Amino acid sequence: MASTIATLIQILAASHRDGRRLRAADCGDVVRNEADAYAVQEGVAQALGWRLDRWKSGGASPKGPFSHSPVNPVAGKALLGVEAEVALRIARDVRAGDALDGVVDAMCIAVELVASRWEEGLAAPELLRMADFQSNAGLLLGAWQPFRALDWAQLEWCLALPGQPDIVRRGGHSLADPAGVLHAWLRHATRQGATVKAGTVVTTGAWGGLHPCAGEVRGTLAIEGLGEFSFSAAA
Repeated sequence: MASTIATLIQILAASHRDGRRLRAADCGDVVRNEADAYAVQEGVAQALGWRLDRWKSGGASPKGPFSHSPVNPVAGKALLGVEAEVALRIARDVRAGDALDGVVDAMCIAVELVASRWEEGLAAPELLRMADFQSNAGLLLGAWQPFRALDWAQLEWCLALPGQPDIVRRGGHSLADPAGVLHAWLRHATRQGATVKAGTVVTTGAWGGLHPCAGEVRGTLAIEGLGEFSFSAAA
């Protein structure tokens, strides 16, 4: 049972290492607000030795609210599903207050792996899911290409997973533009004097929500204007 932020950091880090899942009811009163959740993220990432060069960010609408999390540098286990996404790459070091013109130099198709360290999975309380890296279990990246504006709301995309009907849709990003997360995410990532290093990657929110899958995770994600990405990860 976790009674403090420090204890929760320890047991969540252990869960990442050994795969043991935790009961949300044993930790529900520890994370009281988003600041606590972000403190847990930072502590666990530090305990696991993450470089903080991969992130996820998203929002319910272009005006927010937004949420952010470091991303597991390797594929996790016990996956719940995948999300179709677009990732952006930062062109130069960014510090708090820097101008953001030309801050992105490349983009690619991305597939976020989703898992939970909580026994309750995605039914765990929201703040505990946020503390647990927003249920992230890794990020698979397609080929990088120069960043450019596209008619995101009209782009057709197709996710093909084995044994399931292809998911074919047009648009569907909650912000209507993957770059819509940049200001909020960089403000978060550079707080307290931190620097976002050139080459850092941020994935920018799901197209069409979570797509459940079981066993080996593999498939193909194609996005009009970005090409096609065949991916695979052990679940």
